[in-house]
Amino acid sequence: MRILTPLLAIAALLAVPAAAQKPAGANSAPKPSTAVQRPAGYPRSYDTTIADARTEGRVRIYANADRAELVPVVEAFKRAYPGIKVFYADLGSTEMYRRFVSETRRRQYSADIVWSSAMDQQIKLINDGYAQQYASPEKPALPETAVWKNMGYGVTAEPIGIVYNRKLVPPAQVPRSHQDLENLLRTRRADFTGKVATFDPARSNTGYLYLSQDFQTTRDTRSLMKAIADTGPVLATNTGPMLAGVASGKLAIAYNVIGSYALEQARWHPDLGVVFPRDYTLVTSRIAFISREARHPAAARLFLDFLLSRAGQGQLARHSLWPVRSDIQARRLPAGQARTVRVGPQLLVNLDRLTRERFLREWNTILASGKNKP
Repeated sequence: MRILTPLLAIAALLAVPAAAQKPAGANSAPKPSTAVQRPAGYPRSYDTTIADARTEGRVRIYANADRAELVPVVEAFKRAYPGIKVFYADLGSTEMYRRFVSETRRRQYSADIVWSSAMDQQIKLINDGYAQQYASPEKPALPETAVWKNMGYGVTAEPIGIVYNRKLVPPAQVPRSHQDLENLLRTRRADFTGKVATFDPARSNTGYLYLSQDFQTTRDTRSLMKAIADTGPVLATNTGPMLAGVASGKLAIAYNVIGSYALEQARWHPDLGVVFPRDYTLVTSRIAFISREARHPAAARLFLDFLLSRAGQGQLARHSLWPVRSDIQARRLPAGQARTVRVGPQLLVNLDRLTRERFLREWNTILASGKNKP
């Protein structure tokens, strides 16, 4: 029942109750036509998709994007396609994965669209047959790194950064690279003991993804992790508590934080600083796919296409989630700095059971070495 409450609560805000819609008749003034015109450049057959979606009347989404970022997107979708209710559940990546798989296997009502920042898990679900193929009309406008098998679509391009408290880290000591961060933690270990946070890869699939990508990028990651371990780090399962801790001064630094959320929070918390490492910055994407067993497949196609359209991507850009399309005005990292994590089968490697166990054993060894540090 944990998932039912957010679905109903958000549906109450985002879905227009059928009872509130008055039919045109003798007691009401004539209303303008609610006919929906297909987007420019879409094939004529899309008229059938729109008609089918309006007959379905709803779409159910499981995602781990913050509700505050999604409300404006959903409202814009509803304006484009009136009469289609959107039911959105904001879930952690691990809970989302388990819930969706369990419901699908039991042939229970589940999500029409699954949209998650845990890229490797999304690719696994697609590879295991949980997604259906769909060639979105928006595909030609997307980077080739953002689409896999006409099933998985990378909707965002979000940099992963370092967050720091401006009062606790002087301007001259702000780490501008991974090496800078390691040096800072080694030279001021006593000052930062208990004040550094990062994801726990054992409990957070998103954290596991980020850290495994760091290790694939450079062998120096192990040395940086040892420097973090020596501070007795706070291990988190999502970005929110890390940002709140740094903003309050309870924490001084948080490593591998979702940059789009960090920049949004920095607008309201002047003590919060955000850095995207100049040596390399991981750029990840929230992958969306349509469920193989979707009960509202046409509405799911409409919503996915809207997320990938200029209108949908523009809404994301205005509400902290960086768009994947390059034709949307938004902040971008220099090409030489961005290390884009491609949407594709290479992400399956780290989900191999033995590979994951070896990785976490090494992580626990690094943590243990920090605990034993005098």
